[in-house]
Amino acid sequence: MTIIRLENLLKAGAGGTLNKIVQRAQNMEMLTTALRAELPPDAGESLLAANLREDGELVLVCASSAWASRLRFESDKLMDVARKAGLTVSSCRVSVSQE
Repeated sequence: MTIIRLENLLKAGAGGTLNKIVQRAQNMEMLTTALRAELPPDAGESLLAANLREDGELVLVCASSAWASRLRFESDKLMDVARKAGLTVSSCRVSVSQE
């Protein structure tokens, strides 16, 4: 594991690690919000987070296994929403939060 110098982590410029982490979190939040908007209210509330992996896999994290089953039925629709937002999506995986 590489040790990242604190000054590199906190660097304010575009190359700073912290800036990349913040940008990634913002992108995930925008994606989650866009996907929630396309779902019925109860299903939208069950979607805890969404992420797009580098290989094009859309990952949805939901509150329970029952909601995971329901979101799997919506996966084609949600992949289309992500594509309309300009993302390259090749597959979808739904998982349950371990909280």
